[in-house]
Amino acid sequence: MKMLKWILIVLVVLGVLFYFVGQPYLKEQTKKNSPEKTATYKEGGLDLTVKYSSPFKKEREIFGKLVPYGTVWRTGANEPTTFTTASEIQIMNNKLPAGTYSLWTTPGEDQWEIIFNKEVPGWGVTIWSGGKETSRNPDKDVINVMVPTTSLSEPLESFTIAFEGKDPAFLTLAWDQTKVSIPINN
Repeated sequence: MKMLKWILIVLVVLGVLFYFVGQPYLKEQTKKNSPEKTATYKEGGLDLTVKYSSPFKKEREIFGKLVPYGTVWRTGANEPTTFTTASEIQIMNNKLPAGTYSLWTTPGEDQWEIIFNKEVPGWGVTIWSGGKETSRNPDKDVINVMVPTTSLSEPLESFTIAFEGKDPAFLTLAWDQTKVSIPINN
């Protein structure tokens, strides 16, 4: 009985150590390879912020290989990308209320599905799947739209989210030789 008690104590201590020391250390290490970035847009009555982690190409084939076609992607690395709007906006004639959403995508060769979801899970993928399955709950999707891809003339080394133009503003996602643009109106 004493041995079982000691085993349980050791397991609890190891669990606490992993939670408070190991997990923060692992997150810090992944952020070195995929640094956190923020894109903001404050113009024409829009107040938008996107927070994401930016992985690098590193001579890899990105879309269709590292990021498979037809599979939901957390749209960046580490935690899910978040999209915050201070007021209600329209994305391709779909209303998106003020708030913070997780941003997911399903890349395709010619078009991408863009997904705004009410939940922001702690990490973007499930541990049990080895990172191949997202932790997104499809029942919490607010907007799903399809946008065409465009080809970049030169490969872009790091995944980049930015805002371009005005009336409409475009949320752009670009990496390697692929770019998508999502129109946003207030």
